[in-house]
Amino acid sequence: MTYYNEKGLKRFINAIFFSFAGFKATWTHEEAFRQEVLAFIVTVPLAFWLTNNNIERVLLIASVVLVMIVELLNSAVEAVVDRVGVEYHELAGRAKDIGSAAVMLSIMLAIATWILILV
Repeated sequence: MTYYNEKGLKRFINAIFFSFAGFKATWTHEEAFRQEVLAFIVTVPLAFWLTNNNIERVLLIASVVLVMIVELLNSAVEAVVDRVGVEYHELAGRAKDIGSAAVMLSIMLAIATWILILV
């Protein structure tokens, strides 16, 4: 029986294990993700130290978490594209570029959020 045929609590528990495997794989293979986790570790305490209300804290922390989420999705796209083939294909390059653009936008949003809240 596969993960997809499971129901209820067993499916939920399997999903947690697969999610941790995804975090581990991304941590192992993607330096950008490791850098973003480091940024998260640094910025979360800063968010609590530099703000006085929970809305601002949530916005600051969420903007950094969003970067990590987009990086996870970008890494997934890159892994699938690389699995399909190593030779250059215009659509493969486009998919990777679009994923990279999404990461860049999320980083710009995080920076803008921090600037607008703290300045």
